[in-house]
Amino acid sequence: MALADFPRHPLTFGPSPVHPVARLSAHLGGAQIWMKREDVSSGLAYGGNKVRKLEYIVPDALASGADTLVSIGGVQSNHTRQVAAVAAHLGLKAVLVQEAWVDWPDSVNDRVGNILLSRIMGAEVRLDPAGFDIGIRDSWQQAMADVEARGGKPYGIPAGASEHRLGGLGFANWAYEVERQEKELGIFFDTIVVCTVTGSTHAGMIAGFAGQERPRRVIGIDASATLEKTRDQVARIARNTAELIDLGRDLRDDEITVLEGWAGDYYGIPVESTLDAIRLTGSLEGVILDTVYEGKSMAGLIDLVTSGDIPKDSNVLYAHLGGQQALNAYSALFRN
Repeated sequence: MALADFPRHPLTFGPSPVHPVARLSAHLGGAQIWMKREDVSSGLAYGGNKVRKLEYIVPDALASGADTLVSIGGVQSNHTRQVAAVAAHLGLKAVLVQEAWVDWPDSVNDRVGNILLSRIMGAEVRLDPAGFDIGIRDSWQQAMADVEARGGKPYGIPAGASEHRLGGLGFANWAYEVERQEKELGIFFDTIVVCTVTGSTHAGMIAGFAGQERPRRVIGIDASATLEKTRDQVARIARNTAELIDLGRDLRDDEITVLEGWAGDYYGIPVESTLDAIRLTGSLEGVILDTVYEGKSMAGLIDLVTSGDIPKDSNVLYAHLGGQQALNAYSALFRN
């Protein structure tokens, strides 16, 4: 099947906007940087990259006859907030397992930001003490069993929608959306920079861009701090997605790039470069980044541009995936 043959349930306003960040580009003194804004792509609970993935998963969920979406993430998961929003929008229930993926001492961590929004939208929120892992979790499978035990029909969506069979389609579509926007703008983005953790955002992009005529670098900046697991998962999802959309060839290893150096030692814990990137982008552009994902991918972009790893004559497209809602759980970092 071609990508266009897969059913898609629109949850976004349309193509997410693309715009230049001229002051940041001038400050770094290298490549020209643009942003594509998944954070303002939807009217559902402030949007974010997972809404785009759910557009391809929702038709399957509705066809299954499910009455409850069951998903999982950390306490401040952007993904679970977006699942809660989509469930409310469709008239379904949501059960969300929120594991202790981030050892962060903020006293209101489980009461503000994403988890607050999920509760407002009527989701059943389950706090679980388990730590971070991008794999399939027992607590998620138990939540589905509990829904069945009380007579409901669950539809499971794994963390980040990444291990879902259709999880890469949303960002394969994103890649073709970029190609159309380039024609409108009269520009070609030779380099894409995106944060990667559970992998299907980055992997979908790789599969989508691989089917286009002009080659480009699709650079994933690791924010998982479990580098090999993330690399393996990105490669597997990218290859599965490429096969799903009938790419017609195997993906090469050099098309799959996950770079380390900006994640710090732990998922969800910002380091100095994270905070520097957040403050720099905010003060120069008025664009807000988060501490878990975008602060780390922007730190990577800044270093790659200033070092010349991304050449001065490049046009770079930074994928802004959202996540600002979690900043409330990190408020102590920004008191001064």
